[in-house]
Amino acid sequence: MLSRELNRSPVKTYFVGCPKANRAAIIDPISENTDRYLSLLAYYQYTLDAIVDTHTHADHLTGSWELHDLTDAPVIMHERAPAPRVDVHMKDGDLLPIGNLEIHVLATPGHTPDSMSLFVEDRVFTGDTLLVHGTGRTDFPGGDPGAQYDSIRNKLFTLPSSTLVFPGHDYRGHAQSTIGEEAQTNPRVVGRSRQEYVDLMQNLNLSLPDKIQEVLQPNQSAIEDQSVQFPTLSELTSVRQMTAQEVHIQLLSAVPPLLLDVREAEEYTGELGHIKGSVLRPLKDLPNNSREFEDHKNAPVIVVCRAGVRSTTAAALLTGLGFQRVSNLRGGMLDWNEQGLPVER
Repeated sequence: MLSRELNRSPVKTYFVGCPKANRAAIIDPISENTDRYLSLLAYYQYTLDAIVDTHTHADHLTGSWELHDLTDAPVIMHERAPAPRVDVHMKDGDLLPIGNLEIHVLATPGHTPDSMSLFVEDRVFTGDTLLVHGTGRTDFPGGDPGAQYDSIRNKLFTLPSSTLVFPGHDYRGHAQSTIGEEAQTNPRVVGRSRQEYVDLMQNLNLSLPDKIQEVLQPNQSAIEDQSVQFPTLSELTSVRQMTAQEVHIQLLSAVPPLLLDVREAEEYTGELGHIKGSVLRPLKDLPNNSREFEDHKNAPVIVVCRAGVRSTTAAALLTGLGFQRVSNLRGGMLDWNEQGLPVER
């Protein structure tokens, strides 16, 4: 296996290649280094088989969309990833073949709902779940410190102790660690119960990344232009959330709410299907089309997407445009399908 870290900065991108087949994967690319990644592929004469984001990033723009456009390699993320331009969704236990290599997908939620780690041969790429002598923050929307503790203790720490750990970030000059070292010395996890870890993570009071407003929602929506003026984080957290069962009950009422689906057209008719009676208006088009729903400004509106993330953005946008009773389907069509509720395709 040929493995390289490509950025030489606190934000890590990894190259994993099979020398026998000259095939490669790039893990967590950043947008400003696309030329560097293409140059490395050309230098080693490798074909790019996979572009993998271990989670939806909040501190830098992903380079996945641009790399895909330039190489036609598929973008791969966890099944809970909210972005529309993901070609392959993976879940815990899936295998990603790269030439003769097999990358094992480990679902490791907590930092984000769509966080996953990648275990291949003697190493694991942990994204922002497990860092060297630390752990990823859990205070972004969708973060869950209890789930992260479980991911680390019950998934990552069960790997062989000699497994090399390569995190998605490092701000202290560490290049790698091992599972054994982290299981014995990681100051965030070792000696703490699950509840003690939750209490710790909920009281870190970390400042937000400088670029979170510029990158988080573009990464979630794959909208890279200025077609949408994204709401602030405080506006997002103010959106009313409804479970799939609650939405289902509302739709059975005598006067059902307007149901707006803000996914792309191919998603609307894709594997997750859509809810009967929903109106498709992709997020990027919603601001310009909101006037057609003027009659619903004082009526219930429920917004839907794949994972409940883009729809939260849409709900905040509609609220800012004067819609008074907007709610979001929490967990989106993923939760709707998991509940066994009816869909159309």
